[in-house]
Amino acid sequence: MKTLYCSARYCALLAIVLAMAAPSSVRAQTAAAQLPATVSFAFERPGLPVPKFTLRVAEDGRGSYQGEAAAPPSPYPGVSTPPAPIDRSFMLSAATTRKIFALARDLHHFNTTCASKAKNIADTGKKTLSYKGPDGEGSCTYNYSENKSVQQLTELVQNIAGTMDEGRELDHLHRYDRLGLDAAISFLEQQVTDGRALELGTIQATLRSIASDADLIQRVRTRANALLAQIPAEMREIAP
Repeated sequence: MKTLYCSARYCALLAIVLAMAAPSSVRAQTAAAQLPATVSFAFERPGLPVPKFTLRVAEDGRGSYQGEAAAPPSPYPGVSTPPAPIDRSFMLSAATTRKIFALARDLHHFNTTCASKAKNIADTGKKTLSYKGPDGEGSCTYNYSENKSVQQLTELVQNIAGTMDEGRELDHLHRYDRLGLDAAISFLEQQVTDGRALELGTIQATLRSIASDADLIQRVRTRANALLAQIPAEMREIAP
């Protein structure tokens, strides 16, 4: 066997490089392992006010909502307006976060068949659930699922996204059409009562802005304060 030799200077330099490289690799692996697991829900269905969005939640409760709101019709014939981008951060309550990740792990990080095999099912939109974390990763795509856990998780994240959409609408009306706030905030109250609007903490800045605006009618401000009171104390004033 042929023996390879190196000069003392080269060998010393090689030893230093290897010593520096090994710890950085270990540090990179450690950092990756320390990143919180994430669950994401991607949705697409043309024709809706928000035809495309992705909602991501990390296991520490921090999340993001990114999508495209449908563009309003252009007043000029033959001219189209681009969709309006949505990019918002939020913080979920510990209880909701635990529920999301418990369902994701019960579903084996979505390494399972989510889609129903039944035929002639109405199109309710393309949905993709994804999980990524130190304990595994996976995803599944479906239009409709017969799996109760998938149904429960789908409803949960869609209701959170819907709450944030209502918040954006309230922001818009507060700025451009204050008379429309009364009907909009009444609708949100009913959604909360029916369990279709969740995690009001994600829009607490909007509600607080309305509640503190002395130029608005008192009924609107009272409703905003009532909704703020439903946010758990530990979630108030928490920035995402």
